[in-house]
Amino acid sequence: MGERYSFSLTTFSPSGKLVQIEYALAAVAAGGPSVGLKAVNGSVIAAEKKQKSILYDEKTVSKIEMITKHIGMVYSGMGPDFRLLVSEARRIAVNYKLQYGESIPTSQLVQKVASVMQEYTQSGGVRPFGVSLLVCGFDEETPSLFQCDPSGAYFAWKATAIGKNYVNGKTFLEKRYNDTLELEDAIHTAILTLKEGFEGQMNEDNIEVGICDKNGFRKLTPSEIKDYLASILS
Repeated sequence: MGERYSFSLTTFSPSGKLVQIEYALAAVAAGGPSVGLKAVNGSVIAAEKKQKSILYDEKTVSKIEMITKHIGMVYSGMGPDFRLLVSEARRIAVNYKLQYGESIPTSQLVQKVASVMQEYTQSGGVRPFGVSLLVCGFDEETPSLFQCDPSGAYFAWKATAIGKNYVNGKTFLEKRYNDTLELEDAIHTAILTLKEGFEGQMNEDNIEVGICDKNGFRKLTPSEIKDYLASILS
């Protein structure tokens, strides 16, 4: 019975599900792991960057992208879908700045990007985005962390994990997280969470880390990541 609905985007199955959304979530769960944490003085996102081959030029591909000076985004799932959503998020941010003369708040950007994702669950001739997003920001001295799913649902988190082994990642975060966490400790915790399900040797070339604080959003350089790994793994 379920197969009758598995290729229909706009028809609910008897169990009340849009099966294409289930497939999109499966694509996310099979993707490389990403984690995000909110600290008292900033927020951090981190992701595993799969090395497909020693011949592959990893410098051309990034899992973490800056959207505005104070907002960053990471994904788990399908990279091409993420690139499209990054372009859409930047367009939304620019239009907001032109209209209101100020940077878009993180919560409003997330809401608008989630609306774009939701449109792809009800339109003919398209499919849902095969990505979940973690969006970190810093607005008026307040850090934030949001998750957007293929269905268009979005949530605010203190800390979360998406992608492969996300259940173990969340369990680890539940044990380690507290409301007084400083940004430096949050970076350490994010890397340790990735390490929980990491296959092979973790180094500065196969993970990415982005931080957002009062100075804005930036990605850590490989040398900075190497220093953090040295202090964690020593």
